[in-house]
Amino acid sequence: MIDFNVIPSPCYVMEEELLRRNLSLIKGVKERAGVNIILAFKAFAMWKAFPIVREYIPYSTASSIYEAQLAFEEMGSRAHTYSPAYTEADFPTILKYSSHVTFNSLSQFQRFYPMVQADGNRVSCGLRINPEYSKVETDLYNPCAPGSRMGVISDLLGDKLSEGIEGLHFHTLCESSSYDLEKTLGEVEKRFGRFLPHIKWLNMGGGHLMTRKDYDTEHLIALLQLFKARYPNLEIIMEPGSAFAWQTGFLLTTVVDIVENHGIKTAIIDASFTCHMPDCLEMPYKPAIRGASEPVEGKPTYRIGGNSCLSGDYMGDWSFDQPLKVGDRLIFEDMIHYTIVKTSMFNGIPHPSLALWGKDDALVMYRRFGYEDYKNRMS
Repeated sequence: MIDFNVIPSPCYVMEEELLRRNLSLIKGVKERAGVNIILAFKAFAMWKAFPIVREYIPYSTASSIYEAQLAFEEMGSRAHTYSPAYTEADFPTILKYSSHVTFNSLSQFQRFYPMVQADGNRVSCGLRINPEYSKVETDLYNPCAPGSRMGVISDLLGDKLSEGIEGLHFHTLCESSSYDLEKTLGEVEKRFGRFLPHIKWLNMGGGHLMTRKDYDTEHLIALLQLFKARYPNLEIIMEPGSAFAWQTGFLLTTVVDIVENHGIKTAIIDASFTCHMPDCLEMPYKPAIRGASEPVEGKPTYRIGGNSCLSGDYMGDWSFDQPLKVGDRLIFEDMIHYTIVKTSMFNGIPHPSLALWGKDDALVMYRRFGYEDYKNRMS
């Protein structure tokens, strides 16, 4: 049982038992479907937990030069790397730390493939494709929105891929279901099926939220098995991020003030939505708070305000059984994926600590942040 009194505030806390539960499910899907599932750092890069991850899943995907180096150093394997654009300065390092490199455009492939050849063709090259279909409704997260810069559309590819392209990569999902993947695969086959018998691998990207309670993993496994039967030449790769860290931990915060304006009470916490929970404002979505509910007439009800000077750094409303007071701790659920990787030090607000609640019921402090962390980022 978690002892919240030993946890500093604010603090992101990952729960080892919940992480292992997700990893076991993902490994089971990987083995039963006969595919390669790898961890996407873009959603979860808490590398001090990688020794746990490696017990189940040994490979990862990177979106940048630093993520590729992190894969090599802390996952102990070269990354499957994709970036919207590479530079001459970064690409030699990308090659060093990658096993696969996906290019976002034909021009990028043509520009950098000679460097791949000079490296002995050790890296397998792929091309990101855009099937022009996505069920993602929020444009900020939709890679197939009109005019998207993500991937090459079918009309630009002709009948044959350039020599040296061994794989294709699409990423159109975001916290999506296996049925969304099924529809996407139909569009991929319709637009790019002419290439599938002639390549070595197909990367289906991320967004496969297979650890969500209502996700139909049996349907996913059957779908992947059927697809592999149609294209036995293909290695199927999937690179979810959120699925690894979904509902594996929380952000613990403390109420530092309560203000009222025209009957609206706001509890201000020692953390920030814009700094520490940015997806809440970007997606947007309203996180769950342990012990709180949607507004109930007659119950103490509050907005929750962040501790930055941004006027919109708040969310609401939640009802509580008892009135909140300064010093009360609020626990925001499911705050491990797409939080730590996207935090900022805007306003110089102290960054939440990072910790693991181990399976032996003990707190393992991964990192505390101080003034020097802020100062060294600014100059």
